[in-house]
Amino acid sequence: MDHTLTLRRARPSDLDAVERLLKRSYPRLLRADYPPSVMVTALPIIARARPELLASGRYFLAEAEDGTLLGAGGWSAAPPGGGSRPEGVAHVRHVAVDPDAVRQGVGRAIMGEVISDTLRHGVKWLDCLSTRTAVPFYEALGFRVLHEAEVGLRPGIVFPAVRMMRQILP
Repeated sequence: MDHTLTLRRARPSDLDAVERLLKRSYPRLLRADYPPSVMVTALPIIARARPELLASGRYFLAEAEDGTLLGAGGWSAAPPGGGSRPEGVAHVRHVAVDPDAVRQGVGRAIMGEVISDTLRHGVKWLDCLSTRTAVPFYEALGFRVLHEAEVGLRPGIVFPAVRMMRQILP
């Protein structure tokens, strides 16, 4: 795999590529940490690209030199699913890395861009609903576990997650 990464802001036209990445990534990477019932019910919902994120200017793509999409992720001022917007807090959104590119700096590069971008917008704290699988990754980036959480996806369908936070300073 090529180790030269290019980071860029996503565009609405990247929707299909991001969706293919999520469908490659989540089933393989989450399988060890989630029961089959969650994989069958929740995965088809969470492995969908979010057009509003791609259009926000706050979602980033990491591409190999040949243009292959290796990772994606971003942030929003509003929490996933909406709700109140505490001042100075942003929310990590839909971070994923190609399973064949894990532990090669792709996720770290994306989160570095997220942190830089949030600082430019006056953000002081990053809130994250992490998968169980990604907790060690976020801990290595300075996030702290707050508590287990359940993300309601549809009536009767929840996704077990871990709420984490990190203070960021300029």
